Amino acid sequence: MASASITQVLAAARQWLKPLVHVLVRCGVTWKDFAELAKTAYVEVATEQFGKRGRPTNVSRTAVLTGLARREVRKQRERLDATPQAWTGYVTKASLVLSAWHQDPRFLDSYGMPALLPLDGDGSTFTALLRLCGASDVRPTTLLKELRAAAAIRETPDGRLEALKRVYIPQTMDEQLIRLWGTVIADVASTYGHNLMRRAGVAARFERAALNDRVLASALPEFQKFLNREGQAFLERVDAWLTEHEARPNESEPDSTSVIRLGAGVYHLQDG
Repeated sequence: MASASITQVLAAARQWLKPLVHVLVRCGVTWKDFAELAKTAYVEVATEQFGKRGRPTNVSRTAVLTGLARREVRKQRERLDATPQAWTGYVTKASLVLSAWHQDPRFLDSYGMPALLPLDGDGSTFTALLRLCGASDVRPTTLLKELRAAAAIRETPDGRLEALKRVYIPQTMDEQLIRLWGTVIADVASTYGHNLMRRAGVAARFERAALNDRVLASALPEFQKFLNREGQAFLERVDAWLTEHEARPNESEPDSTSVIRLGAGVYHLQDG
């Protein structure tokens, strides 16, 4: 199999970069801001992932790998040391709360559906649900506001809370939505990167797409309904499987090397 040329790699990179730049421009990020970020990322990756015998890559080799001058490499390393780490993949606390509300027996009714919960008090309450999900550092009223804005919950006439959705999707380009955007793009890129560079004998990560470039535009509303229904059903089965295999809070603290972040994503693909 022929190796891809640099021109081909750049053409592929331009393809996925365009929708990313669209968001950056909408958020007021200029090309100079992005260029500086790219230099920092080049130095960070070359330093951490191209070292020998488990050690960070030295300045000279990093300069060769990235095409940057050694003085610029040192400058970027100083910047990395002085700035917070980039956001890493995460699950929002609102999503964790909704998932537990749909799965944990303590918060289900006799039909196996999410129970109506009082805000606080004894037994199964919304506040207790937050504690279970490790969200007790967030004020219940703050999380309620976010979930209401996303139409994920509502308050019943008797003051109890009802779950309307299983997933939390913010509706504005706020900080949390941008963080989700970064996480999803990074996850997809990591899967493709793994499959591109995996060694012989290392299993590929599942990656498939169903796509047709001659679908009638009039079928779009029907497809959206179909994907929302079938995709959500699949993800709920995945969510249940992951919950069944997660480390439980009441167990002894697992070693950091014995737990991993694991999951799957389903995405609507469409040009235009």
